Amino acid sequence: MSFVFFPAVDLRGGKCVQLVGGVPGTEVVALDNPLGQAERWAAEGADHLHVIDLDGAIQGKRINAPILSQIVKELDLFIQVGGGIRSEEDVRSLLEIDVDRVIMGTAALRNPLMVADLAKEHGPERIMIALDVRRGDVTTEGWQRTIGKKAVELGLMFEVLGAGSILFTNIDVEGQQRGIDLGPTRDLVQALKIQVVAAGGVTTVQDVLALRDAGAAGAVAGTAIYTGKLSVRETLQAIKEGRS
Repeated sequence: MSFVFFPAVDLRGGKCVQLVGGVPGTEVVALDNPLGQAERWAAEGADHLHVIDLDGAIQGKRINAPILSQIVKELDLFIQVGGGIRSEEDVRSLLEIDVDRVIMGTAALRNPLMVADLAKEHGPERIMIALDVRRGDVTTEGWQRTIGKKAVELGLMFEVLGAGSILFTNIDVEGQQRGIDLGPTRDLVQALKIQVVAAGGVTTVQDVLALRDAGAAGAVAGTAIYTGKLSVRETLQAIKEGRS
């Protein structure tokens, strides 16, 4: 798989939002018509999309499911989805509407063996595990609780269980538009054989290319593409040209 750039569409209360550090009430962006935002990134050349149901992640209820279904139906893109996916049935229901890859967080951390079952049933390439880290510790429940575990330790465990990829989010720099902290992502990439997609702090084309050069399989950008600090079109062009 070549390096992939994922524009993010985060859903909260029926809007497309971007939060600072995942904290409700810190919305930098709150836009109506999430489908329109997804269509905007597709028009700029994106063929991959990262969609997170923040209400699902925080409350455990996927109340934005109708919007998600609309995005998947209307856009012919590779779409990975996370947020509030708590059961095997949640995973199946998303894959049945043609979501390409499901991102599991809290449920996988509570019941790791479920990951093995899902990877066997649906294929490892469709099961991604979210490891969201604050000050070095992995968090759960929409980044609200830390569990005293490190990303490398858990990444190795999920690799053995059959997950096809890891979504690694550095919460410490998430939504701040101050750039990435490359070290933790590089450490995880070097420790694992499976793909690592990085998120958190992606603000410039140079951030994206640094993650690519560190061995990440992809990068997710959110706040910076909505505030205009990062151009989806220019980022995709830089990746295509193989810039360093």
